[in-house]
Amino acid sequence: MKKTEAPNFALDGTIADTVKECSGAAVGAAPGWGGDFLLTEVGYHPDRVELNGSRFLLSNGYMGYRGTLEEAEKEDLVACTLAGVYDQVGTAWREPVNAPNGLYTLLSFNGQPLRPGLIKPAAHQQVLDLQQALHRRRTTFTFAEHSVEIEAERFLSLADPHLMVMAYHFRSAHAGEIVIETGIDADVWDLNGPHFTEVSFAAAGPSRTATVRTNEGKVIAVAEAVSGIEGQKELVTGEQRLLQRITLTVAAGKEYCFYKYVAVYTSLDPECAAVGGASDRRAQEAVRRAVAVGFDKLRAEHVACWAERWQRSRVVVTGDPEAQFALDYSIYHLLAVVPAHTEHASIPARGLSAQTYKGAIFWDTELFMLPFFIYTQPELARKLLRYRYHTLDGARRKAAEYGYRGAFYAWESQETGEDACSYFNVTDVFSGRPLRTYFRDKQIHISADIAYAIWQYYLITGDESLLFEGGAEIILETARFYYSYAYFKKDKSRYELLDVTGPDEYHERVANNAYTNYMVKYNLAIALEVIGLLREKDEAFYQSLIEKLDFEKDLSGLVEMNELLYLPPPDPQTKLIEQFDGYFRLEDVKLSDLKARMKMPHEYLGGGNGLASTTQIIKQADVVALLNLFKADFSRAVKKANWAYYEPRTEHGSSLSPCVYAMLAAELGKKDWAYRYFLQTATIDLTGDYKRYVGTLYIGGTHPAANGGAWMGAVFGFGGLHFDGKTVKLKPLLPAEWQALVFNFQVKGQWFTVEMTEEQVRVKADRGNTQPIRFEVAGQQGICGENGELVFAFPDGKSFG
Repeated sequence: MKKTEAPNFALDGTIADTVKECSGAAVGAAPGWGGDFLLTEVGYHPDRVELNGSRFLLSNGYMGYRGTLEEAEKEDLVACTLAGVYDQVGTAWREPVNAPNGLYTLLSFNGQPLRPGLIKPAAHQQVLDLQQALHRRRTTFTFAEHSVEIEAERFLSLADPHLMVMAYHFRSAHAGEIVIETGIDADVWDLNGPHFTEVSFAAAGPSRTATVRTNEGKVIAVAEAVSGIEGQKELVTGEQRLLQRITLTVAAGKEYCFYKYVAVYTSLDPECAAVGGASDRRAQEAVRRAVAVGFDKLRAEHVACWAERWQRSRVVVTGDPEAQFALDYSIYHLLAVVPAHTEHASIPARGLSAQTYKGAIFWDTELFMLPFFIYTQPELARKLLRYRYHTLDGARRKAAEYGYRGAFYAWESQETGEDACSYFNVTDVFSGRPLRTYFRDKQIHISADIAYAIWQYYLITGDESLLFEGGAEIILETARFYYSYAYFKKDKSRYELLDVTGPDEYHERVANNAYTNYMVKYNLAIALEVIGLLREKDEAFYQSLIEKLDFEKDLSGLVEMNELLYLPPPDPQTKLIEQFDGYFRLEDVKLSDLKARMKMPHEYLGGGNGLASTTQIIKQADVVALLNLFKADFSRAVKKANWAYYEPRTEHGSSLSPCVYAMLAAELGKKDWAYRYFLQTATIDLTGDYKRYVGTLYIGGTHPAANGGAWMGAVFGFGGLHFDGKTVKLKPLLPAEWQALVFNFQVKGQWFTVEMTEEQVRVKADRGNTQPIRFEVAGQQGICGENGELVFAFPDGKSFG
């Protein structure tokens, strides 16, 4: 992995010395991004404040801090979003809580506050170091013949997820009076707030603390302390702020610096809950320790943790800097957002970039993010799946709410597994009235998605312990739900799944959605398989679980449904799989013609009256998603026919969709199509080319599912990686721009590095491996053991096409 040295962090140097500058000329398709792990924007652009808050986001799994400037206020959408801490105001949507902003810092020179909203910066540069998860800004304010430079670096510690740390440098070209106002701003940005019913401040010794209580009674404490700066100091309190005002006279041209340490704790943290609260005391103690350790050591510990994560997870592309950077950026967000500190939280659909989508966990996590973690960070994948066990009772309650048995998982899951999804998710742009949507109650595939992910984890890692620690119980309870939900058609002697909504949300309440039916079939099959595995491995455990679930009475029904569940087959002539019963009878219209019918730019195309609902235009990959998940079950002819049919009819109204088409295109040898969809996925958060509104609903923020899709597009698509539990298969199809592709992965706890070119595939086993693994590349097979190496050579390159 290429090492990038940290910039010389001082004002007599320049960040630009180590950053590829892009101020308008694009590297690839977007201004301000290039190679060397550094995302850079030159110049201050007020119209990009919202986008840059997500683009320059820092996260450590416990919290996310938007890429805003230190002097930003809630009008700039500054936010420190906490993982797994939710609150509801009245009947508004329940959403994650944004903590008080402990990094708030405003500099004034001779009475003039230095803030972009008041003075347009003469020069500005913002940098996100992906390799080390560091945010930097450098701004020059020029006014009344004065010039002041500010440079700040901050990070959210990966070594201690409660900590945020900042170094703040400044220098004035002229002597004068500098006033630093730094502290905690509790007047936070919310989508559905305000969430604080009580706000109290305290100052003790070198630290200051804000303690807030939410509507649901949760307590959040933010403590901060400053070191390294001398001057006249006083406390300044406002209705929602506690600041330390530091006044000093500065010499012309002299650099000054101070360090800021912030700790965040909540009453949900185990160390606080165990003693009945004391979040404020924990935060204060953490800040005192941080000050004692110091900025340099805390930074080094943080950087070391990131180096360890990157070592396993980086994908290297030779010959295509744009793709390389997009992959690095995508993988950064995955590594940053995963809650490594707990198994009681997971990854929300918009990460920790905002309160969008209620901070809820969707199927995105299991099917679009989890593969990355299974293959490169399996211990983190396990935690993500354990979250689903901790929310299993919520899934049981939801099933019971609708009159079913088993586990019907939340479409939008929060910390308990209750479904945060409402019945009215979209507002009609014409009438202003809420539209009834059928996500919560009809997208039943969510339970099978989770069962699928658990079984994939088991097959790939070989870790049986997850099955004994909740995984098997989930698989059985989700299978039971489907047996309870299904209709048995006596005249056809088959089970059917009616009144469902598949991945394509523009067509609701359909019958026999192909994706849903095949996923349910898989859930039933692995339920029967897991029963056999448990009996073989631990009969006593099996009997105890069956008794606990009162499952004996459902066994014969599951066997019958597994045999008789209807699976929409490919047509013998056309090879097409109908997305759902009656889909082919809908109006067949071109996507461009459908868009021409729109009267408003943000009108929702689905729902009861949506333009797409009576046509064959679909929101996102549906049948194509099915073909990706069950590669061995369908012929190449079926895959080819369905890709060709559904691709022009797919709007890609979801960021989940392009990567699915990219992977199947790569499998089919459609190199140009695969690359196009791969880039669309991998650059979505860099370019900002995505929907921010559905109807009037704001859906901005980062896209961790697309980030996972970028990794899958590269490794599963262009690398052709597939593991069936016995043999690792590789089928390279490198884009024309790519000279080589290198990635690491594990199966059965054995680690490998794969290096691909058009001429050969080289597989290297880790020296710590303990068992051999079989590999197959374009029909050639070999076994790679401890510290071993395999080379599959194809000089003409044709065997990869």
